[in-house]
Amino acid sequence: MERRAYGEDMTQSGTPTTGVLLAAGAGTRLGRGPKALLPFRGRTLVEVLADTLFDGGCSEVVVVLGAEADHVRSNTDLGAHTVVDNQNWAKGMAGSFRAGIEAAAPGNNIMVALVDQPGLTPTAVSRLLGSHRPGRATAAAYPDESGRLKRRHPVIFDVGLRSEAAAAANGDTGARSFLKAHPGLVDLVDCSDLCSGEDLDTKDQLHLLDG
Repeated sequence: MERRAYGEDMTQSGTPTTGVLLAAGAGTRLGRGPKALLPFRGRTLVEVLADTLFDGGCSEVVVVLGAEADHVRSNTDLGAHTVVDNQNWAKGMAGSFRAGIEAAAPGNNIMVALVDQPGLTPTAVSRLLGSHRPGRATAAAYPDESGRLKRRHPVIFDVGLRSEAAAAANGDTGARSFLKAHPGLVDLVDCSDLCSGEDLDTKDQLHLLDG
């Protein structure tokens, strides 16, 4: 995909969307340091994923760091994006979720993505943005063995929902409690033809970095 000039909005609605990349985890189960610094496509995972959100149409990207934040900053080039720290990253994803929302432009929708999904592509980001309807949440989804769509990340929260979603975030579940409490607000968008929604959590999934 041709790289856009920074700040050019490619969303289909009138409200721009901030991409919030949660990259605070220590990657303990992988034993290779923070996931943000895993080598990927000749760069680091956090750099590629932040640019993926921007190239897919987010008007800005907020990267939330936590574990070894200073080390991650000094070994990456994230200068085109806003970088914030979650000092309480060890207490779970909720703090990173709230930190990202607080750093985003006040009038924007929010697209929350995880740094451990190397399969995410700009085309999938663009599809989600183009599918989003005002007042709702829009989530990437992938079929299970029965063919039923299962919600995954990224997830878009409409500007009118972001405060409530942030308040509901708890522990390591992020906004899951909000989404479960309001299933009627969530639109699922099948992205299985564009990318893999698999999370990189364990050593036997390191092959995901080969793409």
